[in-house]
Amino acid sequence: MKRVYMDHSATTPVDPIVFQKMGLYLTEEYGNPSSIHQMGQIARNAVEKAREQVAQLINANVEEIIFTSGGTEADNMAIMGFLEALPHKGQNIIASAVEHHAILDTFNYLGRHGYDVTILPVNRYGMVEPETLERALKPNTVLVSIMHVNNEIGTIQPIKQLASIAHKGGAVFHTDAVQSVGRIPVDVKDLGVDMLSCSAHKLYGPKGVGCLYLKKGTRLIRRVYGGSQERKLRSGTENVPGIVGLGTAAEIAGQIMNESMKQIQNLAVTLSAGLQERIPDTILTGDPINRLPGHVSMCFKFVEGESILLMLDQAGIMASSGSACTSGSLEPSHVLLAIGLPHEVAHGSIRLSLGRSNTQEDVDYVIETLPRIIERLRVMSPIKGEGGI
Repeated sequence: MKRVYMDHSATTPVDPIVFQKMGLYLTEEYGNPSSIHQMGQIARNAVEKAREQVAQLINANVEEIIFTSGGTEADNMAIMGFLEALPHKGQNIIASAVEHHAILDTFNYLGRHGYDVTILPVNRYGMVEPETLERALKPNTVLVSIMHVNNEIGTIQPIKQLASIAHKGGAVFHTDAVQSVGRIPVDVKDLGVDMLSCSAHKLYGPKGVGCLYLKKGTRLIRRVYGGSQERKLRSGTENVPGIVGLGTAAEIAGQIMNESMKQIQNLAVTLSAGLQERIPDTILTGDPINRLPGHVSMCFKFVEGESILLMLDQAGIMASSGSACTSGSLEPSHVLLAIGLPHEVAHGSIRLSLGRSNTQEDVDYVIETLPRIIERLRVMSPIKGEGGI
């Protein structure tokens, strides 16, 4: 059976060069980077080289990169570590309604423990309009966290403007850039952010490793005790193979980004146009222009996204759904509801996210296969049978 992987926003394959580099630090140069002997120092040098590679990709200073276990830990380290460094609770913190649960769940926790939480609405494209943030700022707002690229609908937020507004109001600005780093240009100095989260497995590196960019002068309180690693902010022996993998993936991404973006975007444009032409009652979600290259997210009326995914999988096509039903909830995606879609339409969402290995043949196969699946499901749909939505 033909296999077409179009779920790169969920995870990417490890680049062969990344895998090769990692292997060396699993089998030969396996020293503890805190050891003073030769093998330990070889491992330490590898960690610091990776720090340089990541810093170069996002135009940060080397000492501003803190390695973590991934994007979720980086998000939690940024938010919790910053707030715990403040003298008292009760301050206002702001996030958007379309954030990843790594942010929203953390904010919900903080709201139950004395913080004043503001969740910003978004427009129909999932974008936080700058004036919305400006109106929401309070005299006691200390932190704003808005993601760079939405994982479900691909919308790119105007982070530079939002960070500037937050700073004028006296707040620190954090962005979850898990979906953008390594895929589109990310320059922390140009964006003006104070903290930024990144994950290796979204840019052809390994799972279980990521980093937090922490602008010099931004104070955090450590949340893991037991050692002095990572500027005393994250105790524990460093995951040297994973960190080497992240660094190598970052270096490769920087080298091929322009070419890769163009190739992936051309395929995505063809895919999106082909599906919209062949499938009636289709809604493209996310900003049509300011969106991640290669990201195609759609809602198909009168059908369930999970049914589409199962039938796609049977045809060898791997995608994902914007609905949270696959994680045990009967509620559709909070992102799709936030952009104003009714429940019954939001349930019919899928995300096709392309990557470096996708080809025109892959796109043609999806354009040929998906319309037949939608047609078959709509014939069986009780919703359409009742007169439609």
